[in-house]
Amino acid sequence: MTQSPFADASGTVATIGLFNRPPLAPATFVIFGATGDLAMRKLIPALYNLTKDGLLPDDFDVLCVARTDMDYRRFMERLRNGVARHSRSGIDDDAWSRLGARVDYHRMDYDAKADYEGLRAKLGMKEAHNRHRRFVFYLSTPPTSFPSIIEGLGANGIVTPAHHGDGPPTRVVFEKPFGRDAASAVALNRAAAKWLDEDQLFRMDHYLGKETVQNILIFRFANAIFEPLWNRRYVHHVRITAFEKIGIEGRGRFYEETGIIRDVLQNHLLQILALCAMEPPASFDTERIRDERAKVFGALRPLEVAGDSISLGRYAGYLDEKDVAKDSTTPTFASVKLFIDNWRWAGVPFILSTGKALRDKQTQIDVHFGPVPLCLFKEQEICTKMAPNVLTIRIQPEEGITLRFCAKTPGDRQDVSPVTMDFDFQHRFKDNAQQEAYEKLLLDCLRGNQTLFARQDEVESMWRFVAPVLDGAADGRIPVVDYDKGTEGPEVAL
Repeated sequence: MTQSPFADASGTVATIGLFNRPPLAPATFVIFGATGDLAMRKLIPALYNLTKDGLLPDDFDVLCVARTDMDYRRFMERLRNGVARHSRSGIDDDAWSRLGARVDYHRMDYDAKADYEGLRAKLGMKEAHNRHRRFVFYLSTPPTSFPSIIEGLGANGIVTPAHHGDGPPTRVVFEKPFGRDAASAVALNRAAAKWLDEDQLFRMDHYLGKETVQNILIFRFANAIFEPLWNRRYVHHVRITAFEKIGIEGRGRFYEETGIIRDVLQNHLLQILALCAMEPPASFDTERIRDERAKVFGALRPLEVAGDSISLGRYAGYLDEKDVAKDSTTPTFASVKLFIDNWRWAGVPFILSTGKALRDKQTQIDVHFGPVPLCLFKEQEICTKMAPNVLTIRIQPEEGITLRFCAKTPGDRQDVSPVTMDFDFQHRFKDNAQQEAYEKLLLDCLRGNQTLFARQDEVESMWRFVAPVLDGAADGRIPVVDYDKGTEGPEVAL
């Protein structure tokens, strides 16, 4: 019998699931790219909040790695300022002191073999007391640095395959995007598989750590009234949007390399799509959930560049942004209409849209149900007011769920008005501590819970699906239409 590529050394697939909370072992958390924007805005503030909430193990430390030759005191001041600005709970001197005492800084060149020998010595991985310590390496660098870092860690024995059992337990976290296209994603997966098992690889997508995204599964599979309607017979179409009011905020170099397709469409929106469209898993174990997500990606109908299923745009003034090429083909808006060719969803359009510098900041899912089969009211005016039901799951900024339905307008005459029932996440759970996405996901990395991380087959399928969008934008076959800031995007948007 062939062993599953996602099984452990004994052939048993891991059974940890979405709700498992195993105890945390002593750990060292290593951040590559520690002087970058992500570390300052998200990673260190997340570790700070976990420290403040008492969720990290007592024996836990952080090694910040970067190319920059920086004085330790100056570096720690930058970290503290980042926490003060970006932590959800502000900054507390005692909590910061507890985290700060665990943080160290190490300068190295990611391409220099000798520097990895120095890193291994710094970590003390060969020392007996670290034999069972967990080492988590977070790659918060541009994706172009991933291959050299993985090769350096593996070739110098800093990371080893778990099934070998000849070194401390190690895991590697990749910040998105994982690669630049399908070919680079496959190559990166092969490079990582050379040194690590699949259950040691964590491909980050912070959207999956948001409470309302996780709530999609609870909403679907803990409420009997919706599942019978969750199919092509009752759903007319589905819209998934991720809009931002801000532009690229001075990150021209990053955005020219990444763009809206790689930054949001290829990962965030497709992962949300999978949670909305997947079949009920046999259980809430990690691999069962990831199996069903992968089936959705496998059923996506390929996009055609020549058709009307892709719309791209660029906000006015983007070409004048710092570090943006004057002849740039990078879009800041993308919209695709896709179909899932399986029994449940055949013929149902899913429209995925994302953009920057738009009128509103919102990320949400709108499930539009079909119209009633027959208007029983004799007055045409009433019939025209009978808007189809819409279920909206708001992911940000105001998390919640609304359901639109028709009701009689109070009064003497027969009339109809659309009304909504509204569940406000923050109001209902105001007494519950609200972890931010990175806090949740960093804990899952330490626990070894991969439920909210993309598997190898998932990420490669997602890249293959968006390949026509990337290619069409690059070679001009898909026009990139200008739109004004503060609008809803290009007029040709789907």
